[in-house]
Amino acid sequence: MGTNFPLIQDILTYVYARGKGAGPESDVGTGFWNRGVQRGLLTAEGLRTAMREFGHQPLTGAQVQWGLEHLTITAASLKELGAEGLISPIILSCRDHEGGGSVKFQQWDGKQWRAISDWIAPDQALVRPLVEASAAKYAQEKGITPRTCP
Repeated sequence: MGTNFPLIQDILTYVYARGKGAGPESDVGTGFWNRGVQRGLLTAEGLRTAMREFGHQPLTGAQVQWGLEHLTITAASLKELGAEGLISPIILSCRDHEGGGSVKFQQWDGKQWRAISDWIAPDQALVRPLVEASAAKYAQEKGITPRTCP
């Protein structure tokens, strides 16, 4: 993963250099730490999407959900955010909370994890029916009525 992303360099400059980091600076750039940054980025952009739709006001849970289910982060927006390569471009929807589910493979080199592949998309024709069947079984076991997408 590493720290070679403008977004993470900004965090080091504007947060850690000012003594405001939430944890040891040595954690910055590790796989777990970067996953936290990825989740924060997705949350912030989901909120931004909701605020563009519903206005700059306190949002309800349903409005935030709408924002996340209409989230589009393009390669251009990732570059603008300083997160190019940190996550893949993603489009979320009510039917697809994964945004396609692309992954990168990593390998331990004795000191740190290193990406050894580019973003790889799953075989959705194979994977999606398995996900749907598993979700339907879980909902049935728990007595949950699945939400239908518009």
